[in-house]
Amino acid sequence: MIKLSAVIITFNEDRYIEECLKSLINVADEIVVVDSFSTDKTKAICTKYNVVFIEQEFLGYIEQKNFALSQASYDHIVSLDGDESLSETLQKSIIDLKSNWIFDGYYANRFNNFCGQWIKHSDWYPNKKLRVFDKRKAQWKGINPHDRIVIQSLGKTGHLKGDILHLTYQSYSEFNLKMESFSSISANAYFELGKTAPFYKLIWNPSWAFFKAYVLRFGFLDGFNGFMICYQTGHLTFLKYAKLRELKKEKQHLFPKLK
Repeated sequence: MIKLSAVIITFNEDRYIEECLKSLINVADEIVVVDSFSTDKTKAICTKYNVVFIEQEFLGYIEQKNFALSQASYDHIVSLDGDESLSETLQKSIIDLKSNWIFDGYYANRFNNFCGQWIKHSDWYPNKKLRVFDKRKAQWKGINPHDRIVIQSLGKTGHLKGDILHLTYQSYSEFNLKMESFSSISANAYFELGKTAPFYKLIWNPSWAFFKAYVLRFGFLDGFNGFMICYQTGHLTFLKYAKLRELKKEKQHLFPKLK
């Protein structure tokens, strides 16, 4: 039977981290928490449990998660954020997997709770995530803040029963603030990659993002909160490209001879 390390990155997660840890106790042989010097009760809560608690200045979402992987004692990993936990069905699926590991990585559906409502449509469900994997054959990649696990070429993946329960934004104000933060991180990441933001992307990309989530993926069935989520999906896309244009203008102003 394989041994499994649970890996979590945290910053000020005292609202949810206990539920996360409780869902991992019977699943993982080791729980590693990499914390970005939380100022709330996150550390105190974690120390009540048998976890390896490491404090590390935040390196970026992708970089922090890869650092956390390097701290795990075992090669087989279940990775969660501090506001996520495993449903009972998913706990059982992972326990069964420990004696019958076949693939290089495993997906599970993520079920998101927004303002007290479990969201069943739009881009938010099934919201498939690869969170159980062999770290020798996988790495966190993507464009910050949208990290994802990438399995080596020719690697094979499976799908587990059960859900990752994600207690996401619990107020509209919290949601708005996070969209502002995420759009700035995305714009800076795009800028570093040399991506462009022509005017049509400010119109087409947000409109398509909203239409796809609200109409094609039935976001309207989740009522007003479904509309809010789909609207913010489009708004985030707009802000990302608007801020990218702003960064490029600032660069041209400071370095007018550079294109």
